[in-house]
Amino acid sequence: MSKFPKPVSLPTDVYVTREKRHKQIVDSAKLGIKIRLAIIIFELIGVALIQSSSLFLDAIASLMDVISTLFLVVCVKLAQRPPDQDHPFGHGRYEPLGGLLLGLLLVVIGGVMFVQQLFGTFQEGGERFIHPLAWIFPVVAMVLLEVCYRLVMRTAKKQHSPALAADAIHYRIDGLTSLFATIALVVAAYFPSWSVAIDHTGALLISVFMIIIGLFASRENFHQLMDRVPDTEFFERVKKAALQVKGVLGTEKIRIQLYGPDAHVDIDVEVNPSMSVNIAHQISQQVRASIQKAWPAVRDVTVHIEPYYAGDH
Repeated sequence: MSKFPKPVSLPTDVYVTREKRHKQIVDSAKLGIKIRLAIIIFELIGVALIQSSSLFLDAIASLMDVISTLFLVVCVKLAQRPPDQDHPFGHGRYEPLGGLLLGLLLVVIGGVMFVQQLFGTFQEGGERFIHPLAWIFPVVAMVLLEVCYRLVMRTAKKQHSPALAADAIHYRIDGLTSLFATIALVVAAYFPSWSVAIDHTGALLISVFMIIIGLFASRENFHQLMDRVPDTEFFERVKKAALQVKGVLGTEKIRIQLYGPDAHVDIDVEVNPSMSVNIAHQISQQVRASIQKAWPAVRDVTVHIEPYYAGDH
């Protein structure tokens, strides 16, 4: 060959899949914002009518989700920006960075609400009673959130979209906070003389739940920012894609970095020791393309060529 071989181009499907992921997240976010805003308005009406702390905390949790979703949409858009001279690996870390900040914010708000409700439990008098039908408000919210969870999760499974599945799980988490509010208000209806204390207890449980979810979200996003080793399934997918390339006799080290919508793969592939550098280079290009076809989230692949010797592992 008299000139340097051209790089192996990727099929259009790879880019379409990346765009589809972005569109799914944004569409899901818009749906979530609309539904949660309706729930917030409905629950705030209930708060004005029955003065329930549990219902107020549930509305606050939904409001936090709206703010979180808006912030994450901004982070998703920033993460879509392609690599440049200052950021050769892209801008994908905007997503886990945004998730970490929102998780910590949820912990802080949950902690403040916990302290507020704890003092309210001891300080408020018993002259206020919770209406026996107050539980209707969180039940309606819970049903709407569960319906949304099932609709979004069905689409996520059909499209094989983990991002959409994560957003669907968020609906169920919101539904659990509404469940806590429902339980507190139902119990309060059966014990009217203790209704205020029970209502505050329900609000305490919701605030604790907010803290736990915030810590969990912060932990997961922190691990991604610190390049924690991803799940085994990703390594199996990369290895399988590499071995499908003609001329690849084996693989050795595989390193994977996940950051938001992007992934970076570093892989050692083994080829015939007597193979020419030119052919080995072409194989490395085919390995890169094969991995990106199998996993469109992969932004870049670094392939190291190693000689293959039977039984050297």
